[in-house]
Amino acid sequence: MKKSWCSFLEVYALVGPSGTGKSHRAAIVANKLGAQAIIDDGLLIQGNRIIAGSSAKRQPTRIGAIKAALFMDNRQAQEIKSTLSRVAPEKVLILGTSVGMVQRIAGRLELPQPSNITKIEEIASEKEIRKAKFHRTRFSRHVIPAPILEVKKSFPGILVDPLRVFLRKKGTPGKKDWLEQSVIRPTFTSNGKLTIADSAISAIVSHAARSVENVAGTGRINVKVEQEGVITIDISPTLSFGCALHEVAGRLQRQIKTAVENMTGLQVKEVNIKIKGLSFPKKTEATS
Repeated sequence: MKKSWCSFLEVYALVGPSGTGKSHRAAIVANKLGAQAIIDDGLLIQGNRIIAGSSAKRQPTRIGAIKAALFMDNRQAQEIKSTLSRVAPEKVLILGTSVGMVQRIAGRLELPQPSNITKIEEIASEKEIRKAKFHRTRFSRHVIPAPILEVKKSFPGILVDPLRVFLRKKGTPGKKDWLEQSVIRPTFTSNGKLTIADSAISAIVSHAARSVENVAGTGRINVKVEQEGVITIDISPTLSFGCALHEVAGRLQRQIKTAVENMTGLQVKEVNIKIKGLSFPKKTEATS
């Protein structure tokens, strides 16, 4: 009887508490172990592609995120199993917050139990782990070990920033290559789903606009929701007479986009500037 591909599969695990930097180091660990695929937070990643799964970080609640990460949904689990069977990797790296979690994931996907378990403390210093926890708690930033274009294609509307990870090329001493990963903001918070009123976003836009030199007034501000997590902002400012209008408008767009995205976690698709008017300096009466 012919053995299944799974009979020859080696499963490895990278374990550590939430927010300690596992996903950030997943590619490095996978490269070192020779693993061709990574299972992380509901996703199956091969090389620089997300080939199956649904990210736990896109779930509307924390409970939903946990269920997605454990592949509790039968359809999601079957999708991963079918894709694994098709690509037939020799080695797979599973990420989890505990040994029990990676064992449950392996069981749900009908994979062999991990033969080698790496703890985050073995590959990251205490300082690096503290820094990772700070960024998770302070900014709610999560890493997906896949490039930005791949993440945006799979999860349109999510706020994504680039993150580079350097890998040592095998067989070439001293040579390094880099792999792009993605930093995202999830749709849930620790206390549930977060909703931000348009008036709150408008207040952020107004404050950001007034901080730009030669902006005399913000005028009308309109916030339009394009899709979940994605907005367009229209603003009709008054600018100071004599300034380079296109330069001020460019600074205004960048300042508003940065402020809104950093403070809300939303993705700003466009900042449309329609200059309403010019502000002239007040004339002073000549003194005798």
